[in-house]
Amino acid sequence: MAAARRMAAYRSEPGGHTGAAGAAGVSTDEVAHAAGIGAARAQDAVRAASLPVATDLFAERLLAVLSGQRPVHWMLRHTAGRAYDELAWLAERGALRTRGARPVVRDIGYYEPRPGAVEAFARIGAGDQLRAMAFRLEQGRDRRWRCTAVELGGPRMPHIDDDLP
Repeated sequence: MAAARRMAAYRSEPGGHTGAAGAAGVSTDEVAHAAGIGAARAQDAVRAASLPVATDLFAERLLAVLSGQRPVHWMLRHTAGRAYDELAWLAERGALRTRGARPVVRDIGYYEPRPGAVEAFARIGAGDQLRAMAFRLEQGRDRRWRCTAVELGGPRMPHIDDDLP
């Protein structure tokens, strides 16, 4: 019964973010049994509940790198595709470095365009300044979330094939 109460506390629609059933130590079978639903629906519920944890975690990690608190290579195993290059390009330009107040994540939202992919945004505040950061997460076959794109307001990293006619 406790598992059903924990599961009911999680929102699965886009924009909601609280904890995850898996992070609370609740297995899919426990959720299915307690809620009286099938294992497939329980897996969907646990996966949807893990989205807020992933978006919060990645927002904090990306902020740490882009504000100069952590080195870029700290995100190497948490990125895929061009995301690492984009992150390195943004960090090199000191995208979220500030003088004075340390930047913090003020708010996070996300949209799930398909299962296994999340497009998220974070509002980053530092003193009176407010910036936006957008990123995409994709879940690999190993069930780990990886950042596949990151953007901030301002110039974007040029694509290599952009110079071709």
